Amino acid sequence: MQRKFFDMLLSVVGLVLVVALVVGGALLLWGANFANSNVHDQLAKQEIYFPTTAAFAAAKPGTEVTPGMKPYLLQYAGQQVLTGAQAEAYANHFIAVHLSEMPYGGVYSKVSAASRANPTNTALAGEVQTVFQGTTLRGLLLEAYGFSQFALIAEWGAVACFIGAAVMLILVLIGLAHARRTPETEQLVVHTPEEAKDLIGV
Repeated sequence: MQRKFFDMLLSVVGLVLVVALVVGGALLLWGANFANSNVHDQLAKQEIYFPTTAAFAAAKPGTEVTPGMKPYLLQYAGQQVLTGAQAEAYANHFIAVHLSEMPYGGVYSKVSAASRANPTNTALAGEVQTVFQGTTLRGLLLEAYGFSQFALIAEWGAVACFIGAAVMLILVLIGLAHARRTPETEQLVVHTPEEAKDLIGV
């Protein structure tokens, strides 16, 4: 086989891989933008806000804002929940804390079972509704966070594809340049394993 033809063949294969990587990266980037946009839009409709800076300054156990929340939520003070990271923080370090302070640790199945066992207990019946609403909102926020993580993975996948495409394109250009310098008469030399060992001195 002519060496020039072999170089051209590899270059064509490389170009195909470049196109595939660029297309793959573009699709991953589109998917990431689509997921992030939907997470933002769905969260915006809920109009959920973090407590204000003043509320964090007055944090006390048993109140709306407890001291244990500050390391996780203070950075978002007064902001609207619009991103996956904010949704996760609000779900796990605000809602979950208040649920844990309720009867039966705010576990819906336990509160509901206790309410059914005491049907005349109106206070417990009210706790069932509160726990249900809190658990549902927490679940929805964590779902938004999950989709934002998928978007992040897709973004990194897109970056990897684009980097791979750039490296492959450089190799293709090197291959084409080598093919141009290679004489038409030069043949591709294929060595047997024994000849290869002799060449490297093994």
